[in-house]
Amino acid sequence: MGRNYHQIFNHFVWRTKESEPLLSDEIRERVHQAIWEKCKELGCPPIAIGSIEDHIHLLVEMKPSISPAELIKSVKGSSSHYISQDLITDRPFHWQSSYGVFSISKRIVPKTRDYVLNQRQHHSEGPVFQELERTE
Repeated sequence: MGRNYHQIFNHFVWRTKESEPLLSDEIRERVHQAIWEKCKELGCPPIAIGSIEDHIHLLVEMKPSISPAELIKSVKGSSSHYISQDLITDRPFHWQSSYGVFSISKRIVPKTRDYVLNQRQHHSEGPVFQELERTE
């Protein structure tokens, strides 16, 4: 029997509720790690995670048995719970309900990875790729 083959890459972006700048330097890496672990648990290996204070980018290789909506619901839900319980405990933390998702070809994975990992630099230099920042 043959083996199934797939290469499905998605780039997600989502914001904190009301775009509040809550992803401080103090918690950013722990939030990224929680998202990384959830993606691995779901069988969708993360390639890159990047963020600034009010939004996150995630580049991931999808498996065909999970939809982008299922992945992002699980990732946002578990990370929101983690942030509220362990990182920002003085009030509940919420992500904005909307998100953006872009399917990309394997050929541009390296370029997208660089974009995701260099969020602080992109935002400090002025205009960024608006189509990759939209979440509404």
